[in-house]
Amino acid sequence: MKKIKALVLGLALFSAMVFGSPTYALDVSDIIGVIGGGFLVETIAGPLNDFINTITLNKGVASEDMTKVVPIVSAGQGTRIGAAQVSGPKSAVDRTKAVARIDAVFKDRFRIEILIPIDSLNPLERFRRVQGVGISAVIDYKL
Repeated sequence: MKKIKALVLGLALFSAMVFGSPTYALDVSDIIGVIGGGFLVETIAGPLNDFINTITLNKGVASEDMTKVVPIVSAGQGTRIGAAQVSGPKSAVDRTKAVARIDAVFKDRFRIEILIPIDSLNPLERFRRVQGVGISAVIDYKL
């Protein structure tokens, strides 16, 4: 258990160093950060998913569909990683590997975050939207 905690802490610190400075192009450190961040999310995805499902069950708003936690991968003005719970039919949720995040600004006043369930962990390769899957929770980690 100590080794897992040390690995998680190491990945979190590494991710903070990589994502802490503004960057405007994808470079090798971004790719390493995305892979490391994705590994971190996959490591704690089960307990996070159970936690979210327990809270929604206790509040009387549980999902009737299958759920799982996947990484949120952002690319653009700095590469970041987070996590999201997705829900939907089992076959569609099983195909969902990550959530792509696209940031946009509308009329200089509205900041928009577009979240798209996708079938790949790597935003640099070709990926497809997974139809029928929704985002039921967004998870942030406070450094």
